[in-house]
Amino acid sequence: MDKPVAVIILNWNGEKMLSRFLPEVVKTTDPGIADIIVADNGSTDCSLQLLARDFPEVKTVRLEQNYGFAEGYNRAIAMTRYRYTVLLNSDVATTSGWLNTLYEYMETHPATGAVQPKIRAVEQPDCFEYAGASGGFLDCNGYPYCRGRIFDTIETDKGQYDDVAEIFWASGAALMVRTELYQQAGGLDADFFAHMEEIDLCWRIKLAGYKIEVVPQSVVHHLGGGTLPASNPRKTYLNFRNNLLLLHKNLPDSCRRRRLFIRRLYDTAAWGKFVASLDFKNASAVLRAHRDFRKMAHAYKTHPAVNLLPSRPNILFSYFLRRITTYSSLSRSK
Repeated sequence: MDKPVAVIILNWNGEKMLSRFLPEVVKTTDPGIADIIVADNGSTDCSLQLLARDFPEVKTVRLEQNYGFAEGYNRAIAMTRYRYTVLLNSDVATTSGWLNTLYEYMETHPATGAVQPKIRAVEQPDCFEYAGASGGFLDCNGYPYCRGRIFDTIETDKGQYDDVAEIFWASGAALMVRTELYQQAGGLDADFFAHMEEIDLCWRIKLAGYKIEVVPQSVVHHLGGGTLPASNPRKTYLNFRNNLLLLHKNLPDSCRRRRLFIRRLYDTAAWGKFVASLDFKNASAVLRAHRDFRKMAHAYKTHPAVNLLPSRPNILFSYFLRRITTYSSLSRSK
């Protein structure tokens, strides 16, 4: 391909999302450096008709069924040949210069394997968005949090995280990665289906010796929650199961069992909270997540020698006991 970047939007029955957000993506994406590609995950709505009618400049890749977020992207990327790939959610509104900023950074920083822009919320554009904010991290027990979001506390963007920074994981809502590195790292793990698969990919990229960074001078707005609402038991199941898989896959043998034991104790407490609130569907989802994790874990037989998890902070302790609710306060408390 002559252009260096593919902006790939994975779609499944997302006609309304495409109609709402794709015009802005087309308007703000430099056609001189990027092709916009919609990878359709076996949609049964009128998504493809909409694309053909209203967006002739957008390329399409057709997948015969819904492979989920992870395998859908793997198949789409395998069908394209670009130096860089941007994984962009269908519910993301981009802004002027968003892609050029990321592209230029990657071109001048060869040690960086993947980057994300600053992500604000569509509905509250002055605030960070839950899924990525200004860069993601993991605590000592594998709980994700962000510059701009810890658990359900989301900060207003006042420019406090506008510095380019090395992070642990970049949001899958808007993730730019070196395509060859993506494939060498094995791509997104299809077993995850959806949720935390980008954290797993970023962990493997870091284990390969590359940096993950956030470049906040690039800004996008994400609607979020478009696939599954936070209270959905399916989402609860995927989050609990995939977090266990994440730790099992990427922690070294020297600490993996201990970390998983601690994490499962915390999950037991979460299960008890669901039961106490009579939320039996989500309580059941936690149990199924642990059951299926045990079934799946044996497939991952090798583990790295390096432990990239920090020794601190313990985000549960910091947030719920010390009442530290912002990333900047957390950083000062270390």
